[in-house]
Amino acid sequence: MKKLFTTGTTLLIGFLLLCCSLPMQAQDFSYTPKNPAFGGNTFNYNWLLNGAQAQNGFEDPDAVTRDRRTRDPLEDFKNSLNRQILSQISRRVIGEQFGTGGDIQEGTFTVGDFTIDVSQSINGLLITIIDLTSGNQSVIEVPNP
Repeated sequence: MKKLFTTGTTLLIGFLLLCCSLPMQAQDFSYTPKNPAFGGNTFNYNWLLNGAQAQNGFEDPDAVTRDRRTRDPLEDFKNSLNRQILSQISRRVIGEQFGTGGDIQEGTFTVGDFTIDVSQSINGLLITIIDLTSGNQSVIEVPNP
C-alpha cells in the first residue's frame, strides 16, 4: 500500500488542529480618516497641505509674469493701450447704434495684437475681433435700432 501522508504533511495537519483548538481573541476594527475632507480631524488640514506642497515638484510657468516685481513696464503699457482702444471702439459702436453720435468706418483695423473687422450685415453692425497672439476670435453683432 502507498503511504498517503508523509511526515511533513502529518506535522502540518497537527499544527493546524492545534491552532484551531486554541481560544482566539480579536478586537473591533475602527478607522478614523486623516483627511478633513473625508471626516478626519480639521486640525490635520495644514499638516496635509504643507506635506503636499513640499512634495510638489512642479512650478507654475505663469508665476513669473504675475509677480509684480518682474513685470515688464512696456508690456503693461501695450496691454493698457490695447484695452483703452478697444474700450473706445465699443463706446463708439454703442453711441452710433443707440443715438449718442460717433462715426465708425467699415473696414479692417489692426490695433496692437488685435485685428478688428467692422462691417454691415442684414441684422446690424458686425464686429469681428481676432487676437493675433492666440488666434481666438470674437464676433459681436449689434442689431439695428
